Amino acid sequence: MKTIIQLRDIGRSYKVGTEVIHALRSVTLDIYKNEYVALMGPSGSGKSTLMNVLGCLDTPSKGEYILNGHAVAHMTDNQLAEVRNKEIGFVFQTFNLMPRLSALENVTVPLVYAGINKKERIQIAMQSLVHVGLGDRVKHKPNELSGGQKQRVAVARALVNKPSIILADEPTGNLDSKTSEEIMGLFEEIHKQGNTIILVTHEEDIAQHAHRIVRLKDGLIETDKKNE
Repeated sequence: MKTIIQLRDIGRSYKVGTEVIHALRSVTLDIYKNEYVALMGPSGSGKSTLMNVLGCLDTPSKGEYILNGHAVAHMTDNQLAEVRNKEIGFVFQTFNLMPRLSALENVTVPLVYAGINKKERIQIAMQSLVHVGLGDRVKHKPNELSGGQKQRVAVARALVNKPSIILADEPTGNLDSKTSEEIMGLFEEIHKQGNTIILVTHEEDIAQHAHRIVRLKDGLIETDKKNE
């Protein structure tokens, strides 16, 4: 099994006024290629901070993060931006789509940053939308789509650069239960195709879709179990 993520004694603290808040105290964690992991925990447990560290959106105060064999602490801002664009696909609770762009244009955004020419961008984005079952909605703007369709656009955008890791932060938080099940089914398919999926959720039934559940409490890993 190839280790894709290695965290060693990761801590993250913030100063709020005179008080120091330890969002993560000490987290040591290995995630392997093609794993499907859920990060769970109550509000304030550190799961969102951990997600931000994993996604190279936040820098730990201590410890070491090795991503695909590279020490993240030694990367330049440009290298980090490239990692965020190419290695990691993000899916958020609020979809984060650009309201004025069509579904197709939203999906092409990471490809613009990757420097791919327009004709190719449209082709790749089209394939990605077809892949998530939205081939007939490519010209629609976000306000013309249902919540589930918006999240599918967001998933298509996350997949478009063929990243090795998909980070999903409460991806069903704004969806009804039937749509949530559909989106989780989509993640299942993506996982079968070889992606590593890390899912942050506080909902037990959503976490049960993952094959391993890491529970956080007070900035520490409380339990880390395979999901039978």
